[in-house]
Amino acid sequence: MSTPFPVNGYVLVLNCGSSSLKFSVTDPATGDVALSGIGDALGQTEPSVSWKLGGERFSHPLPEGARNSDAIRFLVEEILQPADDLYQRIIAIGHRVVHGGEKFSESVRIDESVIRAIRDCVALAPLHNPAHLLGIEAAAAAFPHLPQVAVFDTAFHQTMPQHAYIYALPYALYREHGIRRYGMHGTSHRFVTGRAAELLDIPAQKINIISAHLGNGASITAIANGKSVDTSMGLTPLEGLVMGTRSGDVDPGLLMHLGARMDYCLKEINDLLNKQSGLLGISELSNDCRTLEAASSEGHRGAQLALDIFCYRLSKYIAAYHGVLSRVDGVVFTGGIGENSALIREKVLAQLCGLGYRLDTGANAQMRFGAEGPIHSSTDGLQDRPVLVIPTNEEWVIARDAARLVSAEESL
Repeated sequence: MSTPFPVNGYVLVLNCGSSSLKFSVTDPATGDVALSGIGDALGQTEPSVSWKLGGERFSHPLPEGARNSDAIRFLVEEILQPADDLYQRIIAIGHRVVHGGEKFSESVRIDESVIRAIRDCVALAPLHNPAHLLGIEAAAAAFPHLPQVAVFDTAFHQTMPQHAYIYALPYALYREHGIRRYGMHGTSHRFVTGRAAELLDIPAQKINIISAHLGNGASITAIANGKSVDTSMGLTPLEGLVMGTRSGDVDPGLLMHLGARMDYCLKEINDLLNKQSGLLGISELSNDCRTLEAASSEGHRGAQLALDIFCYRLSKYIAAYHGVLSRVDGVVFTGGIGENSALIREKVLAQLCGLGYRLDTGANAQMRFGAEGPIHSSTDGLQDRPVLVIPTNEEWVIARDAARLVSAEESL
């Protein structure tokens, strides 16, 4: 995937979470990663930083209670500055930001107005946006000379039509409070859309695909002419598919039942739906698909049921999105589960045979650990509906956007 702008350097990509910091130093022209790592358990009792540089892996503990700012300081002073050639070639910092509301339909250079807008969206992403703001502040202190760019998970979905994103609630709730469907994982869906266009030899502005990003968090997006027209996540990441610990779609009346009949408070309801449900809640075993697949093969009924429900819900969404799109050029599986679980892909496609999906079991079995390609079969010389496995690369999207914006400003 080539870049449309001249660059000569790297982008430091930061993804600041409530208790973690993922980072990489990425070449925006090629996607090559010179450095990658994670700060884990931040704000907790045993925080640490682990990273990979020059083909070697390293790990170092941080002081108890260390936060994102401490992890960024360690990244700069203990990892980047000693690698002086790498440090000197960083031209920009790109931040993953979960929620930009309706204010951002594309990536932007960070200034005070952007920071205010991200802060205004804190209520829509209370766990994520405050962490992003802390990361932006810490990066500005560590790299005062470098431009910073925000890349929003919600931006790709700003092309959804009103009939797809407005809830059937009193319209004043949208007009006055911004209550609507926003969607997430937009950076991932955007990347695989571009890559699918290349693999299927269809212009990116004309491709129609259904993109399934499957991980501990999971979402599916209908993409028409290269743009998002519907997606499964809503106001928050809770809506839609069954996920690792999230319930996905439930009857809204359940919330009243839990409160009025079972005396749950709002915090207990939130924890139940976001942290105790999904694969974990059904299986009563784990939220990890790999653990559930192993247990299912040994006859664990809870694991079997969890996987069946996960696949059933996903296949229903894929079928529904056939009604959203005028045609479907292909289905894409991505994310940790989508890229590595042959069983999940097989179970989903088996439920979609009536729509013309057929699986090449041999190709499907080979698609894991970063492999990319088609997994659909050909029968009597005729090719069935295309199904692709495409490893996502959100860091490359962030690096490309950051370099593009910096290059555009430098050319003015």
